[in-house]
Amino acid sequence: MDAAVAKLPLVGISGLNKLYRTQDGAGIQALSNVNLEIAQGEFVTIVGPSGCGKTTLLKILAGLLPRTSGEIMVAGKRLTGPSRELGIVFQTPVLLPWRTVLANVMVPVVVQRLDRNALEARAREILATVGLAGFENKYPAELSGGMQQRVGICRALVHDPAFLLMDEPFGALDAMTRETMNDELLRIWAASGKTVMLVTHSITEAVYLADRVVVMTPRPGRIAEIIDVELPRPRRIEIQNSPQFGRLASRIRAHFGASGQADS
Repeated sequence: MDAAVAKLPLVGISGLNKLYRTQDGAGIQALSNVNLEIAQGEFVTIVGPSGCGKTTLLKILAGLLPRTSGEIMVAGKRLTGPSRELGIVFQTPVLLPWRTVLANVMVPVVVQRLDRNALEARAREILATVGLAGFENKYPAELSGGMQQRVGICRALVHDPAFLLMDEPFGALDAMTRETMNDELLRIWAASGKTVMLVTHSITEAVYLADRVVVMTPRPGRIAEIIDVELPRPRRIEIQNSPQFGRLASRIRAHFGASGQADS
């Protein structure tokens, strides 16, 4: 029985649909029949044109948005709302300016009424892991954009979730900082063993980070293709110059070439 359970996916999405209703009663189909399984410890990226439902999918998985139909299972349980099994990193870090770095990381602990003493030690360990030891008592305004996003990642990890959801976490950063943060994220992922789903507009980022890339169609969002990224790990930025990386990026880009709606 234990072996059978171990083989089950951490996340299972079956027949997921999302229909929005406008004020005049018209329906807008955002997602249509999305089916996806994500294994324990896997890094999956979601890429697609603007308006294809990537962020809607993430919000539904986070329990922040109701689905119209379909089923979602996380760690063997049906998802019915926000879950402690989930951690979320938003497009911007959304830090509270009046709270210190450590206090910002501890927000989920306070909200969920968890053991503050035990998890403050974990918070300090995670901050040290991402290179922010010594910044615990600083305030968000005293940090760079990349450092603020690291705090956001630490906040998502502090309660030890099984599944980490990331919505364009580095989209607002400059190109060089974004590359650095991609490498930092891969290091954190490898060290933590977490399961990650990251939404991005960048094809390059999607390939560089992922075990599998999920390519979505324009609205209504469906899964057009799921591409295995058989590139060796650990990865370094130079791998983006390899022929294999180029072929994978071109395969994804072919889905959007006609519309030109995906970033490179």
